[in-house]
Amino acid sequence: MASTKSHTIDMVHGPLLGKILLFSLPLIAQSWLQVLFNAADIIVVGRFVGPTALAAVGCTASLVNLILNVFMGLSVGANVVVARYLGAKNDAAIEQAVHTTIGLAIGSGMVLTVIGYFGSPVFLTWMATPPEVLPQAALYLRVYFLGIISSMLYNFGAAILRAVGDTQRPLFFLLISGVVNVILNVILVTVVRLDVAGVALATIVSQTLAAYLVLRCLAREKSSIRLVFRKIHINLERTREIVQIGMPAGVQGMLFSFSNTVIQSSINGFGAVVVAGNSAACNVEGFVWNAMNAFHQASTSFTSQNYGAGELKRINTIAIECQLCAIVAGFLGGMAFLWGGPFVMYLYSPEPEVIAAGMVRLKIIMSTYYLCGMMDVMVGSLRGIGYSIIPMIMSLLGACGLRLLFIFTLFRFELFHTPQWLYYMYPISWAVTFVAQLITFLICKRKVDRSHHLAAA
Repeated sequence: MASTKSHTIDMVHGPLLGKILLFSLPLIAQSWLQVLFNAADIIVVGRFVGPTALAAVGCTASLVNLILNVFMGLSVGANVVVARYLGAKNDAAIEQAVHTTIGLAIGSGMVLTVIGYFGSPVFLTWMATPPEVLPQAALYLRVYFLGIISSMLYNFGAAILRAVGDTQRPLFFLLISGVVNVILNVILVTVVRLDVAGVALATIVSQTLAAYLVLRCLAREKSSIRLVFRKIHINLERTREIVQIGMPAGVQGMLFSFSNTVIQSSINGFGAVVVAGNSAACNVEGFVWNAMNAFHQASTSFTSQNYGAGELKRINTIAIECQLCAIVAGFLGGMAFLWGGPFVMYLYSPEPEVIAAGMVRLKIIMSTYYLCGMMDVMVGSLRGIGYSIIPMIMSLLGACGLRLLFIFTLFRFELFHTPQWLYYMYPISWAVTFVAQLITFLICKRKVDRSHHLAAA
């Protein structure tokens, strides 16, 4: 296989917008494929098993994200650290970071397997999952977490490739594994009749294939990101750097997921039909969120490399252009799904009640989703210049805090005790958090510029 150089994007020289799009478009396609393949899980059980199975698979998403996000934050840290050393042209540190990243992926996967398998029934009970949904949801999660190491290896390996601007090969690997996932979904659910367990088994097999492909890719590299399996270890200095960036990012993701899990628990109280409609709508939203999130990841990688190379003047331009791209993606995507929402919802379930429940959420979220993209891009810019704890605190206070405050106060009153008010809290929290992150970025960037000038003097 060719060296990564044929897939590398020069992030520290020349115009930025074209390179940001070159980086982000394959990432968007990759993310959409993931959403499509996740949608296949829900569509297959919704169509061939029933609304209860659809609710069982769909209601687990927020819980899965809650459990995964702390560890997935480490992949963000790995991306930033590798990109920074690439900008500084420190090959020895890059090699250490790569092998430490894979070691952390394996360790994280082992811990998550134990937590997910044994904790799933308890967590679902805490979430007030409807009794008719609970047994199938618990079964799905237990099987899913048996293969979680493969998911960690793929995502951590893809983070290494993103650090050098390679978003094309992870897309290709995901396409292959996703097709396998869809085929196995149909066979295991409609032929073998494994229902939700079949969906989870199909996910395990496809994730294992994706992990194999990304590790094989890294092992065949000729550049400094080459993976040598016998060299996989935990370097304490590189681990400290990855954790310093990644753990706050993971905690931030966990806090968002926790607030979403609390909201999901509140939605569960409205019955299986609302849960099913909400689950389908959340899956549809993933298409728009992932398009915006690609520019968040672009802001992180581009900012990190330019920070490592000392090209600080380009960082503001990166932030502005990534913001504009995220806004356009969020607005156009939101309008598209508002227009085609009923048809898309019908693909998940033909039940009119489920479609109506899903459209309640889509109308509120899709008209304001660009605010979420703006918030995420600011977080990526802050992480790229080395600040990860501050955006975590801002997210805790702005997004998660507001949502939880509403649920534990106003939501208890009959006037506000509706799914609509739960959904309204999303755009309100996005707007507040974006303003806080923007102010924080301007202050932190000024400190970085001042430190750079003093060091150069």
